[in-house]
Amino acid sequence: MKRVLQIEPTAFRGRSIRFAVLSCAMLAMPLAVAETVLPANGPSAEPVAELSAVAQLGRKMFFDPSLSGSGQLSCASCHSPAHAYGPPNDLVVQLGGPDLKRPGVRAVPSLRYLEHAPNFSIGPSPETADNDPPPPDDTAQAAAAPVGQTKVASVAKADANKAALAAAEANVPRGGLDWDGRANTLQLQALGPLLDPNEMDNHSADELLERLEHAAYADDLKKLFGANVFKQRELALDEALFALARFQTEDPSFHPYDSKYDAVLAGKATLSEAEARGLKLFDDPKKGNCSSCHIDRATLDGVFRPVFTDFQFEALGAPRNRDIPANGDPRHYDLGLCGPQRTDYATSTAYCGLFKTPTLRNTATRKVFFHNGVFHSLQQVMHFYVERETEPAKWYPQRADGTLDRYNDLPAEVRGNVDVVDAPFDGKPGDPLALNEAEIADIITFLNTLTDGYQSEQSSASTAAH
Repeated sequence: MKRVLQIEPTAFRGRSIRFAVLSCAMLAMPLAVAETVLPANGPSAEPVAELSAVAQLGRKMFFDPSLSGSGQLSCASCHSPAHAYGPPNDLVVQLGGPDLKRPGVRAVPSLRYLEHAPNFSIGPSPETADNDPPPPDDTAQAAAAPVGQTKVASVAKADANKAALAAAEANVPRGGLDWDGRANTLQLQALGPLLDPNEMDNHSADELLERLEHAAYADDLKKLFGANVFKQRELALDEALFALARFQTEDPSFHPYDSKYDAVLAGKATLSEAEARGLKLFDDPKKGNCSSCHIDRATLDGVFRPVFTDFQFEALGAPRNRDIPANGDPRHYDLGLCGPQRTDYATSTAYCGLFKTPTLRNTATRKVFFHNGVFHSLQQVMHFYVERETEPAKWYPQRADGTLDRYNDLPAEVRGNVDVVDAPFDGKPGDPLALNEAEIADIITFLNTLTDGYQSEQSSASTAAH
């Protein structure tokens, strides 16, 4: 039986998200004794979870470099637990392949907080959002915007209407995993790097299965899925990938929800003055406007805590990153939903240049930002946001004829997809900046409250005393 750990629809900010996990008695069958998992930020007096036998197998696979062509690269090499399951370094793209010298083409995202991502879809969720206020009546401008400009939360205009909002929302892509949403399950997401020649470099599923057959835990696969599992090649691959998915689902370190902001939401901590100012600016639709894409509220029913993304896609026009070797070819463009890694929307030019909005949890721990890793600090990111339209010459190069090459990481024919509707991208050259230096500093101070592993001064003192 093919097991699928899948993300399916339920209500969450109008997005489809219902997390369905296959129930099977085998999942709880111990190999010896269930493994105790402690909180991500250190030991506790009480264990918070026990991994099933399948999840324990997945953990072994996650940390196993023998599953790569080089024999030196594991999943954890690029998704380090000590770095919020993101890269452990400041490389723009990670290196892999048979000699660990082949560069990837995109910055590696974190594997944390993927558990509620909806399946990829285009158009609004049929369910009513349970954490948003009613949509504004005045949103006509949104209907005329290209797909890359349809983050419509901040574009209410007096001459608009609800029908226009519905028309714009009907074109919005959302969900899926990876920067381009091409994988709908944790299994498919894991298979991508395992087979990628620039990453773990297995040339085929059969080659990956050969490595699994010779792994130190091969007997675990047989005990869990049958002595003849490797004779059924497709089944063996499905079960191995399922084990990886179970590890990511069950281990609390993939979704600890233990940042200072979580403590504030639970009434166990209070934001400082600077953090509170940053949150207000983060929410202000005419200032940072960050929360229009990076949702900072739990659902009203309390089922889902905020993961700081709306799971939608947008074209932000990040500058071309010359440090990515693939970009040395002037004909090469990473078009997100249009490819090259995703192929089913290759001819849908309205979606070219759109990338999935990432979570902002643990963003203060990252060393590179955006799909192409073009920025190396939150300060750069924030300044780009508020200056992209008002001071474009600061971010884009000049052509030989002296004109400005705006949105230069996209071919000219799809640059109209870039969002110029939502604040702070709705300014014009010479307009005052939406945020000044002090306000940018306050937002970054707030973003630091989203880093996992927070301990209050009181709990830190208690730990030190023991």
